[in-house]
Amino acid sequence: MGQSDIANVTDDVVHGENHNTAWHEGNVGNDSINPYKPTFVDDITKHLGVQISLILAYSLIILLGLVGNSLVIYMIILYRNMRTVTNYFIANLALADLMVDTVCLPFTLVYTLIDEWKFGKVMCHMVPYSQALSVHVSILTLTVIALERYRCIVFHLGQRLNRCTSFVIIGLTWAFAAILAGPLAIFREYRHEEIPYIDWRIAVCSEKWPNGTNRDAVIYSLSMLVLQYVVPLTIISYAYVCIWVKLKNHVNPSNRNDSFVRRKKTTKMLALVVVVFAVCWLPFHVFQLTSDLDLILKFKEYKLIYTLFHIVAMCSTFVNPLLYGWMNQNYRNGFLMFFRCEHKPDTICPDGSFRTRSWRRVIVNGRNDGQPAAAV
Repeated sequence: MGQSDIANVTDDVVHGENHNTAWHEGNVGNDSINPYKPTFVDDITKHLGVQISLILAYSLIILLGLVGNSLVIYMIILYRNMRTVTNYFIANLALADLMVDTVCLPFTLVYTLIDEWKFGKVMCHMVPYSQALSVHVSILTLTVIALERYRCIVFHLGQRLNRCTSFVIIGLTWAFAAILAGPLAIFREYRHEEIPYIDWRIAVCSEKWPNGTNRDAVIYSLSMLVLQYVVPLTIISYAYVCIWVKLKNHVNPSNRNDSFVRRKKTTKMLALVVVVFAVCWLPFHVFQLTSDLDLILKFKEYKLIYTLFHIVAMCSTFVNPLLYGWMNQNYRNGFLMFFRCEHKPDTICPDGSFRTRSWRRVIVNGRNDGQPAAAV
């Protein structure tokens, strides 16, 4: 089963030996495989209380993700001294999360609740592809951020990536992510099925691999687990451990103390972003792989468990802005200024205050009276 593909959960149930929960395509005309007749009352996600909880959970994730990630991008565009290489990559993370919140989660919620694909053939291919694409972009961007900070801090390279180079790297992450997510758009099928016993015809959106077996799904899931989780997090962990050791043992001159403290705080913040991503996605990756291996399909609560793990994974789409606001003074003050509807500033100063447009002649290239403006 492909990455983040909740639309295909029900298609896998047909392979379960002891499963007695009827989902839209799991029991479609397939008595030779699954002898149990459709009994929709066995599906716990059909209970009113569960459906209300799922609606509230997904709606909260969508709302927080839209507001938080939009604010992150808005701040980076608005404040001159926030336009740093690291912040460009953070904006790329926010853009990927916005894609999930707008293109994926609303459709996923509806499909989970009604067990029928109501959005046509094009969206059947695009929704799982878009979600997989955004997750690939996120982990690749986190890897790039870690390697860039590793290059600058561990090797004392004063010259960081310029704006043009950072944009090229961002473009490459999207291109590479598009290739990795491609199979979820290509090997997919939109069809209509007749459900016996209840005389019901429904639309189905599911994976359809070339050889018609589950082997390709297992291979893809294993590949994604390695390429999207194990390898990137290994690289990131190594980079941040080296950075932390370097900063811990570094004796910096007193005149660079502020810069050193900011660098250390920023590294903590970015490392925590990676930890949150890893923790949110680990249960989903493990569950998905065991599902493709037909190890847990016998549980009648399979769909609910899958949905809960999916919700946990999706929490990563709104947590990042909360971390920025909690651990970074620039973002925190910018968020507060936005919600207070205060006058738009030009830049954020080292103490977290603001300078308005009247200070244009004083503030040049993010500096004020020879002191560096605080930026991530």
